[in-house]
Amino acid sequence: MRRTKEDAETTRLKVIEAALELFSQHGYSHTTLAMIADAAGFSRGPIYWHFKNKDELYEAVLHYSQAPLEQLVAQSLELQATPLQALQYFCDQWFTLLLENRWHRQSFEILLNKTELTVQMSGTVRRERKLTRKIVNSLARLIGEAQRLKQLPEQDSEQSAVLLYTALMGVTHTWLVDPKLFSLKKNAKVFSARLLRLLD
Repeated sequence: MRRTKEDAETTRLKVIEAALELFSQHGYSHTTLAMIADAAGFSRGPIYWHFKNKDELYEAVLHYSQAPLEQLVAQSLELQATPLQALQYFCDQWFTLLLENRWHRQSFEILLNKTELTVQMSGTVRRERKLTRKIVNSLARLIGEAQRLKQLPEQDSEQSAVLLYTALMGVTHTWLVDPKLFSLKKNAKVFSARLLRLLD
C-alpha cells in the first residue's frame, strides 16, 4: 500500500512539473491536457485521477511553485534578527528565489504574462489575493516593529508594506518581460537596499 501511495505522489508531481513547464512556455489557454500528459510520459488517465480539470491542475501548479515564497514569508517573521534585518532578508531572498528557483520563477511568468484571468480563474484569483494580503500583512508587521524600535520613521506601516510589495513585483515583472534590460543577478543587492530606503 505504501508503495502505491508513493507511486501516486510521484505521478502527481510529474504531471504538475510538466504542466508548469508547458504553461510557462505556451500559456494557460494554449496548453492542453494532452500536451501535459505527453510531456509527463502518461496518458490523460493519470491526470484525471489527480485533477478534475485543467483549472484544478493550474491551481496545483501555482501552489506547488509558489510554496518557496510562502516559506520565505514565515522565515522572515521567525528570523532571529532585528525587524529591519528581516525586511532586508525578505527582499534579498525574493530576488534569490527568482534567480535560482526555476519553477518559482516560472510561476510568476505564468501568472503575470501567460494567463488570461477569466471567470474560470476565479479560484486562482482568490488564492493569489490571499497570498498577496498575507505578504503585505507580514511586511507591515515587520515595518511596524522596526518603527517601534526607531529603525524606521513613524508612518502608516500598511501603506509602506504595500509600497514595498508593489516595488518588488514591479522589478519582477519588468525583468521577466525583458531580462536583457538589466542583470538581476548583478543588481539584486542594490535593488534590495534601495527598496528598503523607500520606507524612510
